[in-house]
Amino acid sequence: MSRTTRRPQCLSNITFALHIVVSAITAFSIAEPAHAQSSLQLVGQVDDWAGVQKLPSKPMAWEDGGGGMSESYFALHGKEDLGSNWSTVFALEAFFQPQNGQSGRFTGDSFFSRDAYFGIDSPYGTLTFGRITTPLFISTILFNPFVDSYTFSPMIFQTYLGQGTYPSYATDQGVIGDSGWNNAVSYATPNFAGLSGTFIYAFGGTPGEAGAHKSSAQLLFSNGPVGATVVYQYVNFNSQPLDLNDPSATSTVPGLRSQKVFQTGLTYDFQVVKLFGQYMRTANAVEGGDYDVNTVQAGVTVPISLGSLMASYVRSTDSGGMQQHRNTWAVGYDYPLSPHTDVYAAFMHDEFNGESPGETAGVGMRAKF
Repeated sequence: MSRTTRRPQCLSNITFALHIVVSAITAFSIAEPAHAQSSLQLVGQVDDWAGVQKLPSKPMAWEDGGGGMSESYFALHGKEDLGSNWSTVFALEAFFQPQNGQSGRFTGDSFFSRDAYFGIDSPYGTLTFGRITTPLFISTILFNPFVDSYTFSPMIFQTYLGQGTYPSYATDQGVIGDSGWNNAVSYATPNFAGLSGTFIYAFGGTPGEAGAHKSSAQLLFSNGPVGATVVYQYVNFNSQPLDLNDPSATSTVPGLRSQKVFQTGLTYDFQVVKLFGQYMRTANAVEGGDYDVNTVQAGVTVPISLGSLMASYVRSTDSGGMQQHRNTWAVGYDYPLSPHTDVYAAFMHDEFNGESPGETAGVGMRAKF
């Protein structure tokens, strides 16, 4: 989904939401003695960076931006104990842009776009309903050194910033459907010795379009130094049913009908170095001829002093007859000032065949609460 084609949001949205959050916490605190096994938490982070950015074949620009290493957000998490290891859970999570005070990841993003769900947690797993983060996004961020950075992570760039960001790169569709799905139902299994599974299904929600849906399934393993993931995703609309056939859309390849994504990832932590690897195949069903994009990522993190050195390289090639390829690499260093605050510096180089390369360099600070 393009990050540049939405409506403006007002700062008053954040003020109003914070008022609701503070009121909810106050009311919950008063009622807490009657519900001792319940909890309500306000968490989040603020991330801001400054530097220079040049997109491929575009002019250079100096900027102060939000989300250098992670998107800024605040979240309200609630849980009520029902007994016998059953509980109700909910989350309301909103992104915001610290550089200008606007809500959302980008202009026009929905307010609680990070997560907005309610569900039941039990010994048999967790069932949730609402707007839910996709397993593919979780897989993408856990198995690359730069995690969820939309500014410096090569894997995030090549997965989620495609046609809508670089229209001249004709077959680099990128993953459609966003990193979170509306009208979704999700089931996550219990953890079995480090192995867990997640399934999510999102309805189109439009009368007469019963076939419009999104679905994804993931297996995730984490035990000791080893981590692994396998995830599959299918979508046949971007934001709403039939939008892939909208002739005015600029965020999708013309004639795109549906998309399938397969991704696998592996990490191994040797203590002195942690290795990351990912492979992703994006299969685009397009009128007049289908094509695939194959993406490979290799990365490392190395502890240096109290901080961590990060490096990642990603290459994508397509099978659409145009023989286009994209190479992106990045290096960075993150240093903790305290358990909740860190500073970082990073550089990313991004290039397509036939276009002048893009480069981003900057320093930033992140505070968690």
